Amino acid sequence: MKALILSGGKGTRLRPLTYTGAKQLVPVANKPILWYGIEAIAATGITEVGIIISPETGEEVKAKTGDGSRFGVQITYILQETPAGLAHAVKIAQPFLGDAPFILYLGDNLIKDELGTFLTEFKEKQLDALILLRSVKNPSSFGVAEVEDGGRIRRLVEKPKDPPSNLALVGVYFFSADIHRAIAQIQPSARGELEITDAIQTLIDLQYQVNAQQLTGWWLDTGKKDDLLEANRIILDEYLESNIQGTLDHDSQVIGRVSIGKNTQLINCTVRGPAAIGDNCYLENCFIGPYSSIANDVKLIDTDIDHSVLLSGAKVMNIHQRIVDSLIGQRVSLTSAPRRPRALRFLVGDDSMIEIH
Repeated sequence: MKALILSGGKGTRLRPLTYTGAKQLVPVANKPILWYGIEAIAATGITEVGIIISPETGEEVKAKTGDGSRFGVQITYILQETPAGLAHAVKIAQPFLGDAPFILYLGDNLIKDELGTFLTEFKEKQLDALILLRSVKNPSSFGVAEVEDGGRIRRLVEKPKDPPSNLALVGVYFFSADIHRAIAQIQPSARGELEITDAIQTLIDLQYQVNAQQLTGWWLDTGKKDDLLEANRIILDEYLESNIQGTLDHDSQVIGRVSIGKNTQLINCTVRGPAAIGDNCYLENCFIGPYSSIANDVKLIDTDIDHSVLLSGAKVMNIHQRIVDSLIGQRVSLTSAPRRPRALRFLVGDDSMIEIH
């Protein structure tokens, strides 16, 4: 059994942040989104993992993620020159996949359920495909499955105006090698891509055994700013453990579950958890509110932050208005002139410099 993780694409829904970086490397609770998927796959016992990368961000993904040894897996990077669809990604990965069954996992997804349970069902029932689904309130925005009582999928519909169900495809699939034969039979869709839904529908039409399983826990698609902030909130809420490695002066305090990394210094600060602060940070005269994640090498002075994510190297100084619901990119510099009594919201790309007047 192998795994194929998609970490290409242009990340248009997270621009401007993703003009300069891979969306799958944006951190949730100070860990790249992509790494959660790798860890979930490694927990099943799978050790051979292929990662689809793009020309624009592939080197960054490789540099940050490495050869997989930190996760207990061996990673093979596979370049997809153009974002020509999920089925196209599987097609170019066929030399890596060979005839092995595999998990296909979208790298910007987070799910609570353990993959091992689904992998066991896939193997024991000798399925040709097992598709993970989640009930949603707005099925017209997703690929939707129509499922028979026994769990067999009858058909898939992409973003239907009149959905046959509220069961959306979450972006985690288990396939036998027969998916390659199905992909060989499909044509590009109207948007010029080889769609994995078309390949799965081909399996269904040819009477292959294609079943579905519903997730029981949460599913988080981190493609947009608000979705990423919600993912950060849930991960901090459910998994963060208190771990204070930095130094706090006698005027600073932490309340609740808070993680503070090595060589981080807090002077006259209050941190109310759940909140995570990385390594080598400097905070002075700050309030860090719940559901905030601050990455490594961040400098904050006279700043009040709540429910926000700051990436590595960001600098926020003398912002006397409260910053809420914000995603601030790497090495961004935010400074302020005279005080204004209102909250600020930001989505700021890497290397920006902003002065608030």
